[in-house]
Amino acid sequence: MSKDKTFETKFKRRQQGKTNYAKRLAQVKSKKVRVVVRKTNSQIIAHAVKYNPKGDETIASATSKELNQFSFYGTNNTTSAYLTGLLLGKRMKDKDAILDIGRRSPSHGGVVFACLKGLVDAGVNVPHSPEALPSEDRITGKVLASYAKENKDKFKNYEKNKINLDDLVEAVKKAKSEILKVKE
Repeated sequence: MSKDKTFETKFKRRQQGKTNYAKRLAQVKSKKVRVVVRKTNSQIIAHAVKYNPKGDETIASATSKELNQFSFYGTNNTTSAYLTGLLLGKRMKDKDAILDIGRRSPSHGGVVFACLKGLVDAGVNVPHSPEALPSEDRITGKVLASYAKENKDKFKNYEKNKINLDDLVEAVKKAKSEILKVKE
């Protein structure tokens, strides 16, 4: 009978499917700031994180819920992700970073890459492929506005926050200009 272990259990976060440690180690070794983007059922969360042996340090953060301060009702759609990335990019002092999408599968034109587009527009240098970024119609809210007109019952919270669905594109432009005025 053998005395050696034949099975080694994985780390808890790996077992839960939350962390890919090999990928994270490669990102940490780069010594660059990681921009961590996560999508939940109700919002987009983005953090600029710097590695520290005692624990990661959050340098700056932004959520789509904060877009209410800029007269835009933020949720988890592509337009909100773009504005959240733009806000995070304005708050970041270090303008050189890498994107960390976690265990999510990269889907070109998706919410994570909309947030990346916002970061790039704010002046953050993040290596990326231009094909991965969503189209301008999705970022500016044109696609969202046309979807909202067909499904008004799903957009009641926009109207509660005094955003007229016919003027959704204008609301995005206004929020973008207000975010660009934010000082770093």
